[in-house]
Amino acid sequence: MAKINKSLAAEFVAPKDDNARLQNLCGPLDENLRQIEQALDVTIQRRGHRFTVRGTQAQQGANALETFYNRARSPLSVDEIQLGLVETRQVAAHGAYLPELEDEDGAPLDENDVSPALQTRRSDLHGRTAMQREYLRNILSHDLTFGIGPAGTGKTYLAVACAVDALERDAVKRIVLTRPAVEAGERLGFLPGDLAQKVDPYLRPLYDALYDLLGFDKTQKMFERQMIEVAPLAYMRGRTLNHAFIILDEAQNTTPEQMKMFLTRIGFGSRAVVTGDTTQIDLPRGQKSGLIESQHVLGNVRGVAATHFSAADVVRHPLVARIVEAYDAYHAQHRDE
Repeated sequence: MAKINKSLAAEFVAPKDDNARLQNLCGPLDENLRQIEQALDVTIQRRGHRFTVRGTQAQQGANALETFYNRARSPLSVDEIQLGLVETRQVAAHGAYLPELEDEDGAPLDENDVSPALQTRRSDLHGRTAMQREYLRNILSHDLTFGIGPAGTGKTYLAVACAVDALERDAVKRIVLTRPAVEAGERLGFLPGDLAQKVDPYLRPLYDALYDLLGFDKTQKMFERQMIEVAPLAYMRGRTLNHAFIILDEAQNTTPEQMKMFLTRIGFGSRAVVTGDTTQIDLPRGQKSGLIESQHVLGNVRGVAATHFSAADVVRHPLVARIVEAYDAYHAQHRDE
């Protein structure tokens, strides 16, 4: 049980009868303990089964140790530790793993309503933060959903997971994934290969998500059967996409004209998700972002939802959340310069 004292220190004392679980908690060469220290900015000292945590988030660290010990029947991977720390931060912020949420009639939502189970290869896939769970609910209940926020918040990955789920349930006939091929310091003409080879690196994150959620072989078979299409945004012009799950990624790099073009591709029985980070716009200076304009244009349109993520929703390496927070603080301080 974890307990705290007056010197910003907290303790977790593990049972003495399970050395294997204790070893799983600590990880090889105490790597799991280092992950907790870095994520929460605390120090952890261990003597046998007794862990002493010091720092401003000492109690949170002790609670994390207790949580991970309870999960440590088998070895814990670094991914499990880092994702678990995201949930720990949510508990500290909201006082409970799941916030008190209600449906339209005021009835309490249970965990299945809050974080729906998706049919993908990842059985452990669910919303890790309150905003991620809201994002999943919005995607499943709206024809058009915007996911806006910093890198690492799961905007693209969760959207692709919902698309895979819809395809597996036969709710749609195909998945269409697209991105604007905007140059971030490099020129397409100087990249090697033909047009497809030049554009492919821009679309690689979408392929990676598909391989993780479906497996390489199944993804390749779906490509061959044209059930999945990945293409640059320019290839969407003139098309109408019926019975499809459409995802526009990196939408901050669309122009207003491109955004309107994409949104008017939505056909019967289709669902669309638009993701982007308005702090990482690679458009030429002075060019307005279609993603930013769309939020003003579509703010009151029925059937459209928007989820805004923050650094608290980052589910990558804990350092990423601190980087995002540092940049936000810097830009807020120098906004008028």
